[in-house]
Parts: sequence; C-alpha cells; structure tokens
Amino acid sequence: MSAKTRDMSAHEPSWAEVILGAVLSVALGGVIGVVVLAIRPSAAVKEMPKEPVVGTVYYVQGSRESAKAKSAAAKRKNFAQGGSVLVTEDEINSFLPPPPPLAAAKGKPGGKPKADAVNAKAPEKKADGKAPAGGAAPASSGDLVTVGGPNFHLHDGKVQIAVPVTLSLLGLEQSLTVVADGSFVKKGAGFAFQPDTLWLGSLPAQRVPFVGGFVAQKTIAVLPVPDDIAAAWPKVADVSVEGNALKLTMP
Repeated sequence: MSAKTRDMSAHEPSWAEVILGAVLSVALGGVIGVVVLAIRPSAAVKEMPKEPVVGTVYYVQGSRESAKAKSAAAKRKNFAQGGSVLVTEDEINSFLPPPPPLAAAKGKPGGKPKADAVNAKAPEKKADGKAPAGGAAPASSGDLVTVGGPNFHLHDGKVQIAVPVTLSLLGLEQSLTVVADGSFVKKGAGFAFQPDTLWLGSLPAQRVPFVGGFVAQKTIAVLPVPDDIAAAWPKVADVSVEGNALKLTMP
C-alpha cells in the first residue's frame, strides 16, 4: 500500500461522524423549514375558496357588521351585572379594532393569493404618527412579539381567534397572523381558552415541540380583557358555542 493511500485512509470519517453529520443536516433542514413556514403569511377570506391554492393556509375572518351588533352594549352591561348572555361574533367583534382587509384572490390553481391581511395594506397613521391599534399589522414595540387587535369567528362549536402580530428579531421585522382554533374549557375556578390548532403564519405551531406553547403565551394569553368583563368572568358557570353565537351562562 502506498503512502498516498495510507494518508487518505487516515482521514476517512468514522461512522459516528457520518451519523452526527446526517443528524445535524436534518436538524438544520427542519429549522429552516419551520422558519420558512412561519414567515409565509396566511390568507384571510370571507369563506373558504372552492379551489384553494396549493400550499396556502386560509382562515375565515369573523364578521363585524354594525347593523347586526346593535344589542352588543346592552348584552355587555347585562353580563357585567351577572346575567347570562348569547353574543354573536358580530357583537363580540364590534368592541374590537377592525380586522385586516380580506385577501383579494379567491384562489385559482397555479395562481397566487394576495398576501394576507396583515401584509396586504400598511396601517394608516394617526396625527401623532403612530399606527392605530388593530387593523393591519401592529407597529413594532421593539419586543420580540407585538400583538394587535384580535378577530373572533364562531363555527362548528369552536372559537377561532385571529391575532395580527409583528415579529422583531435582530433588526428585522415580519408581519403575519396567529390563528388559534379551539374552545373554552374549565380550568381551576373559571374558564380559559384552549386552542386545538395554532397557526403561526403558515406554520402549524402545535405540531412543533415547545413552539405552540410559546406562541400561545406570547399572543393569545396576553390579549387584554376589559375590566367589566374580567370582573364578571370568574362567575361564569358554562361557556358554549351555538351556531355563530357564544353562550355565557351565569349561575
């Protein structure tokens, strides 16, 4: 055996090094895949398209027609005073900032829908130069996650909460929507929202270890609750969805 052959053999990687390299490659590919899906916006629509674009994640935006929410204030007052109420998504959303504009494209095979809600239109600025709450993506606060006003959609016995957020990392910002779909369950002395699915952009966050819990804590869990609703909420005996309405039952 020549000296040249011996030198090449001495540098051949061991099986352990080959396996480690493969594992690291798969892990890096997984991380890149998660990031790519997370920064790909979902599309807000009025109803699910009959011919969805492959690879596009859609969610139905909750209604907020003022004509259908004339009883909202009276129901809120009744609930705050300890009464049971049946509130529609129009009534719930009437107290929240306007949601982002709907995606323009219905979805054609091979076509490309307009960027979601959050990226479709930049928020208009107030006289003081600050972006209004809700609507389009919230102006970054400098934190890792800046949360905007939520939008509620009630369907099939479930509650969907769509929250526009702005992610800020290393000087880079990305606007997208977190969409949680679940129900209110009894926890301790009261009821809490528990998501069954949780989308961060186009990423199914609930399927990625630790990511789903982190996203929920930074978005859904930090949504502000009006003082009158927060004071009455612990007294609720049951929470259920009936059609497009949320039934809050008091003792």
